[in-house]
Amino acid sequence: MIRPLLRRAALSGLVATLALPVAAAEAKPNLFSVMMDDDQLVYRDDDTRDRALRRMKDLGVDQVRVTVLWSVVADGARKTKALDKRFRKLKADNPKAYPRLNWDRYDRLVRAARRLGIGIYFNVTGPGPEWGHAKAPRSQARNKKTWKPKPKEFYKFVQAVGKRFSGRYRDENDERVILPKVGVWSLWNEPNQGGWLTPQFVNGRPYSPHLYRELYDHGYRALVSTGHAGDVIMMGETAPLGSSNPSSRAPMRPAQFLREMFCVDGNLQPLQGAEAAARKCSFWDKKGKLNATWWAHHPYTKNKSPQARDANPDSITMANIGDLATLLDGIAANTARIRSGVDILSAEFGFETNPPDPFSGIDPKLQANWNALGELQAFLHPRVVGQTQFLLYDVPPRRQYRRGSKSYWFTYQSGLYTNRGVAKPAATQYAFPFLVFPTGTTEPSNGRPHLTAWGGLRFRQEGVADDVAVDWKPADGSTDWQPIGSTKTNQPIQLDPAQSPIQVFEGYFYIPAFTVPGPGKVRMRLSIPQAPFHYTSQEFDVQ
Repeated sequence: MIRPLLRRAALSGLVATLALPVAAAEAKPNLFSVMMDDDQLVYRDDDTRDRALRRMKDLGVDQVRVTVLWSVVADGARKTKALDKRFRKLKADNPKAYPRLNWDRYDRLVRAARRLGIGIYFNVTGPGPEWGHAKAPRSQARNKKTWKPKPKEFYKFVQAVGKRFSGRYRDENDERVILPKVGVWSLWNEPNQGGWLTPQFVNGRPYSPHLYRELYDHGYRALVSTGHAGDVIMMGETAPLGSSNPSSRAPMRPAQFLREMFCVDGNLQPLQGAEAAARKCSFWDKKGKLNATWWAHHPYTKNKSPQARDANPDSITMANIGDLATLLDGIAANTARIRSGVDILSAEFGFETNPPDPFSGIDPKLQANWNALGELQAFLHPRVVGQTQFLLYDVPPRRQYRRGSKSYWFTYQSGLYTNRGVAKPAATQYAFPFLVFPTGTTEPSNGRPHLTAWGGLRFRQEGVADDVAVDWKPADGSTDWQPIGSTKTNQPIQLDPAQSPIQVFEGYFYIPAFTVPGPGKVRMRLSIPQAPFHYTSQEFDVQ
C-alpha cells in the first residue's frame, strides 16, 4: 500500500537555504518511496526478483513501478492460424486470449511483492504488437514499432490487464489462486519521446499530444470498466527535456506537450478555429474533461545538479518541478479539461555514475548527494506526493559493441548498486538520506556557523522509539566520533549549543539550526532494537 499521506508545515529555513519557490505557510503531503528496476523484477528469474524485492524492502521502498509492455504480453498471440483463431474467438480484452506464460512474470511479481508488503504500480504502455499500430509509411520504417498505436486496441489490452489484476481473477498458470489487486496505474510511458510514441510531429506540427490524449482516454475507461474506478490512475509519465527540431522522432518538451494535448495557446487560452481543428480539439467538445489522480513526470536533470534549470522554459526538471503544477492549474482554470490541484508523482529520477560510464556519469559520491537533493526538493514542494529511484542495480553494458565506447555504455548506470551488486554511496544515502547546509548565520556565543540538516529514516519501523544521535568528528583527527545531541525519534532532540529541536515527520527529519565545536565531519546515527541494530548516514564535511 501507499504510505498514508500526512500534512505538515513546509520548512521555511531550508527553503530559504535552497532558494526553492515554496512559501513558508504552505503544507504538503508526505512523500512515499518508489523504485523501478524492470530488469531485476520482470525479466530475470524468480530468485533474482525476490532478492531485489527484499533489498528494496530493506532500503525502505513502499512501491515498485513496473512496466507492463503491450508487446511483451501479446508476443506470440497471433503467430499461427490456430493462435489467431483462438485470439479472435476470446477477444483481446480477455486475459486468456494471450499466451498463458506471458503473464507469469507479472503474476509472480504481484504475489511476491504482496508477501513483503510492497505495493505495485503498473505502467501499462506500448509499443504494442504489429496489429496494435497503424502501418508506418516506407519513409518511417525506423518508427514502425511505435507508429500511431490504435486507441481501440489499446483499450482492449488495458481491459485484459485490468481484469487480471482486479482482485477477482484466478491465476490459471501457477497456484490457481486469486491474483492480488493492483491499485496504482499509469498509462503509456514518455509519450513526448519518439522512442515510445511516433510521430511526435507531422509536417512540423505537433501530433503526439492528441494521439496520447486518445490513448489515455481509452486506457482510463478500460481500467474503470474492470473495477479500478477508485484506484490511483495517472496521466503523463512525461520526459523532462526535448528538441526544437519538429520531426517525427524528435522529443517534444513537456510544457509544449501539455499545451498541445489540452488545446491551449502560450497564454493557456483555448485554441480556436483552424489551430484547434489541426489538433483535433473537437475531442474536448465531446469529453469535456479527462480524469487523472496525479500527473506522473520524470524530472531528470541528466548530469546536472537538481537545482540547475534547463535553458528552455518548456523543459521541466526537478529544478523547476513547480512549473508543472502551475501549468496544470492554469489549464484547469482556463479550460476545466483537467481538475484543479492535480498532484505530481516524480515517477523516474536518478543520475548515472562514472565509473562505470565515462560519457554520461558523475562521481558516485555526487550521485548520492544529488539523489538526496532531488528528494529534498520533492519533499519541499507541496504538490509532489512521491519520489521514484531509477534503478536498484546498474544495467550491464552492451557487450556487442566495442568495449568502452559510447554504444557499449548506452545502458543505464543510475543504480544504487553496480551490476555486480557492490553498493555505491547512493545506497546508504537512499536508505538514510542526510544533507547539511550552512545557513549563513553564526552563533553569537562562539562565532561558529549555523548549519541546517534534513534527512530520512524510511527503513525504520513507524511508531517505534529508536535512538537518534548527531555525531561530530574534528578535522584534525584528535578524537573519534562524539555525539553532540541525541534523543528518541518520537521526541525532540537538543543539539548543543544551538538547542535546536529535530523535527521528525513520517519517515523524515529536519534540524533547523545547530553548530558543531569546530571544522570536521557530521553524521546522523540511528540505533534500533532489531538487527542490524545501528545505521549511520553519509558523512558531511563542515567548517
